[in-house]
Amino acid sequence: MIYRINIDGKSFNCPEGQTVLIAMTRTGNTFLPVGCCSGGCGVCKVIVLKGDYETKVMSRAKVSIEEEAKGIALACRILPASDLTICRVKA
Repeated sequence: MIYRINIDGKSFNCPEGQTVLIAMTRTGNTFLPVGCCSGGCGVCKVIVLKGDYETKVMSRAKVSIEEEAKGIALACRILPASDLTICRVKA
């Protein structure tokens, strides 16, 4: 399965089982900053506005339980389960 990911109006495809950030870099796009890719640095923090997804473990210092409940996650830890519409969280 391939999902369509839209980040701030720019789109790319993400294969099932691949994180949003890895799919973005593998398609040659740079819509989000890339850091550690393991959920610890927080530079790829986003808000999922639309769609279904699961997340891998993220640092609670970067994404609190309350933030996660509001759709905030790290792109390096998001596994899409449908097409997603995402907005970058600006620091």
